[in-house]
This record gives sequence, structure tokens and C-alpha cells, in this order.
Amino acid sequence: MRRVWQIAIAAVALFSMASAVAQSTQGDKRVQLADPFILLDNGTYYAYGTHNRNGIGYYTSTDLKNWSYGGVALHKNDSYGEKWFWAPEVHLVDGVYYMFYTAEERTCVATSDSPTGPFVQRDLMPMIDGYKNIDNTLFIDDDGTPYMFYVRVGKPFKICVTELSKDLQSVKKECVAVCITPTQSWERKSGRVNEGPSVFKHNGRYYMLYSGNGYKSHHYGIGYATAKSIKGPWRKSSLNPILQLPGNLVGTGHGAPFYDKKGRMHYVFHAHYNYEKVHPRCMYITKMNIKGDKVNISNRYSTPKRIK
Repeated sequence: MRRVWQIAIAAVALFSMASAVAQSTQGDKRVQLADPFILLDNGTYYAYGTHNRNGIGYYTSTDLKNWSYGGVALHKNDSYGEKWFWAPEVHLVDGVYYMFYTAEERTCVATSDSPTGPFVQRDLMPMIDGYKNIDNTLFIDDDGTPYMFYVRVGKPFKICVTELSKDLQSVKKECVAVCITPTQSWERKSGRVNEGPSVFKHNGRYYMLYSGNGYKSHHYGIGYATAKSIKGPWRKSSLNPILQLPGNLVGTGHGAPFYDKKGRMHYVFHAHYNYEKVHPRCMYITKMNIKGDKVNISNRYSTPKRIK
């Protein structure tokens, strides 16, 4: 009986803590999304990210300043996994919207005919099984060959690339290559982690933005690497980290580049809730450009506002 009471008391305590956290953040107008990704489609911005226990939620905006919650774009009932829905990206390819995301520390892909969903997996299974893998991102090269970059979880966390099938639904396991591992001192202050990749091509050179350190660290930050070939060798910039501890933010990382309606380049990322608390992480946007072969991300960021 005493054991039953101990369990009951512990359950009440956990519920009370969760309620206190919810109440403490309820009036906060920031957009509470981690691992954010922004898609511009037909004049509307769609922001997807980690936050919803039931799947992947999204917000919409017309000006990048004011955002409205749209609901759940991908529900766990339409996906492999029951929990840990992380790091979504949505890409429009040949009239189909593809969501690349993580569920239960396995990379997945789902499709929809709308950026708002519902996104549904064709096969309720991960793209790669046998080991933990997260943070998948799509890159299609100039010749039309699709690739998926992802993180293999371990000691250390390392970023890999594999070629995809033409329908973007499966990987070619024989084509896996390791791109980068934590080799710079700044990215090994808390764990040995390289994660959250996003890849693009500029003037014939491949660029990879990535995060270093464990995400709970105040020193979580952004670096980049370049390569002349999609499978490397990838060389990290000596300027890294290019975004870390901007203003009064801590734990800044895991974002993605995007273009606005005027063709200007931006970078969306998350930061810890505040100096003391990691969760819920919030979304921020800053300017980004490439000069020569150097990636520049501004330390002057904007704070998107949730209006409903």
C-alpha cells in the first residue's frame, strides 16, 4: 500500500510540474517551435517544427512577423512511431509535398497534396532501421539525383549522406557516406555532436549548415562546411561557429535557410526558452548571405509573434 501511495504522489507531482510549466508559458506570444523549417508556397510561409506530441504541427504567416497556428500537418496515426516527432522539413517536388522528419529516433518520409497536410506515410516504417538516425534533410542535385543527409546517433553524432530512390521514399544503402564528425573544439563543449544538417549549392560548391554541441547546452551553435563533391570531402570553415549566443539567446541552433518573397536569403533557428529553461524552445529568424565562398549569418535576429 505504501508503494501505491508513493507512485500516486509522484504522479501528482509530475502533473503539477507540467501544469506549472504550461501556465508559465501560456501568455508568451513567441512561436514555440524547435528545429524549425520554413516553406514559402503560393505567397504563404509555412513553419514546421518539433513541439506537438501527436505529430508535426505548423504555423502560417504572410509577413514572417505574425504567425497563426494551423494545426497538425502529420498525425502519429498516419506515421511510423508513437512519440518523438522531430525536425520536419517540407519540400514541393513535382507537385507533391514531401515531409522528411524523425519519429522515435528513426528517419521517415510522408507525402501530401497540400502543405497543410494531412501528410501520410506510404509504408508505416522508417527509411533507415538497425540503428538510431535523426534529422533527415532532402537535397536534389542539378542532375536531378536526390540525396538525403541525416545524423547517425552514437558517440559521436555524425552527419551522413545517402542517395534516394527516384520516388524519394527509400534509401540506397550501398551509397551511404560519412560527411562530418565533431572535430572542432567549439562543437565538443557538451558531448560530441554534429546534427541538424541543411544542404544547398551555390556557384558549383556544396554548403552544409549544421549544429554543434548537445542541444541542451548554452553553447549549441551553427557552423558550416563546404565540398566540391556531394559525398565530400567536406571541409569545415575556420570561421565556425557562425551563429552562437546572439544577443541574449542561448542554445541557438538546428535551423534551415530559406528565401523570402523578394528573393532574400534568411535563416530560421531555435533557441532555449530562456537562460534557465531549455523547453519550450522558440523560433527566431535572421538574415543570411554568401560572400565569396563564406556564409554569413547575422547576430541581429527577429522574434516571430504568435497572433492566434
